[in-house]
Amino acid sequence: MKFLDSRSGATAIEYALLAGGIALVIITAVNTIGTAVNGMFNQVLTGF
Repeated sequence: MKFLDSRSGATAIEYALLAGGIALVIITAVNTIGTAVNGMFNQVLTGF
């Protein structure tokens, strides 16, 4: 009966989903910023 009343598994899954969502947002932001910075460096390299 204890096993059926336990909510620790559901909580762990919720935390995993939350961490995955945050990681996805961070990866997207870093990728976008990296592309923008790369473009700026290319402009400087070619002399505008």
